[in-house]
Amino acid sequence: MSWLDRQSFLGANSEQRLAEVTVGLVGLGGGNSHVAQQLAHVGVGNFVLADMDHISLTNLNRLIGGTWWYVLKRTAKVAIMKRMILAINPKARIETHPKQWQLAGDVLKRCDVIVGGLDNVRGKDELDAFCRRFLIPYIDQGMDVHKLDRGHGHLVAGQVVLSEPGSPCLRCMGIVTDEALAEESRKYGAAGGRPQVVWSNGVLASLAVGLVVQMVTPWSRRARPGAYLSYDGNSGLVTEAERFRRWNAASCSHYPHTAVGDPSFDIRKFVAGDVSAKHAPLGWRDWILRSVRSWTNALFL
Repeated sequence: MSWLDRQSFLGANSEQRLAEVTVGLVGLGGGNSHVAQQLAHVGVGNFVLADMDHISLTNLNRLIGGTWWYVLKRTAKVAIMKRMILAINPKARIETHPKQWQLAGDVLKRCDVIVGGLDNVRGKDELDAFCRRFLIPYIDQGMDVHKLDRGHGHLVAGQVVLSEPGSPCLRCMGIVTDEALAEESRKYGAAGGRPQVVWSNGVLASLAVGLVVQMVTPWSRRARPGAYLSYDGNSGLVTEAERFRRWNAASCSHYPHTAVGDPSFDIRKFVAGDVSAKHAPLGWRDWILRSVRSWTNALFL
C-alpha cells in the first residue's frame, strides 16, 4: 500500500489530482498552520506560502509546527510551514514569500485555490477581490471569542466561506461590510490581539481542507457554488448559514463578470518560447492556467 491508498474513496486519479494542484496559503497563523499540515497529509503537491511574520511566544498556543526553538530563533512562519510540509511529503514543491501577500501576487494568481488565514476585515476584502479577478476559488476562515452578558462565560464562534465564480462573495454574505471596515479602522493600533484557541482553529481548518478536496477530486459534488459554514464552538455544531441558504441572486453584484483577467499578461512571450523560470516558476501546468485565465478575460471583454 502507498501512504495515500486509504483515501482512494476520493475517486479515480484523486492521488494524481491532489499531487498536481497548487494551493496558496495567505497568512500562516493558527488557522492556516492546520490547513498546511492537513493538505500535506492529504497529498497536495504544490504550495505557495505568503506571510511576512515571524513566530513569537504568543503564537505557541495555536501555531501548528511552532516550537520554543523557533521562538528563540525568531523563525519566519513560511519557513516553519515549509519544513512541516516537507517532513510529511518530501516531494511537495513549495514557494515561500516572507512578505505581504500583495507583493507575491504574480505567483498567487497562478494558484488553483487560495485559503486565507487573515485576521482583519480589510485584508479579507482585498484577497477576495484579488481571487475574483483571477477566477480563483477563495476559502476564508474567521474565528472570534465573544463575552456573554451577565457573567455567562464566553462564546467561541467562527465560519468558513467559499467564495468562487457564480457564488456570493464575502460582501454578499456580510463577512465584509462598510461598518466592519470603519470599526476596524477606528481600532487600528489598539493593544491586544483577537483571542484564538487551537481547537476551534482546527475545526475551521478541517472544514476548509474538506472544501479544497471536494473541489479537486470527484469524491463529492456540492449542489451549488460557494459555501458558508457556521461553527458554534460551545455546542460543537457546524451548520450552513441561513444567509447563504436564502441567497438566490443571479450573480454577485460586487464583482462584475467582466472585471477579470490580467491586463499585463502578454501571450506572445510564451508563443515565442520564452518559458523561463522567471515567468513560470511552478512549471508548465501553471503556464497553462495563466494562459486560460487570460483567454477567459478576452472572451468576457
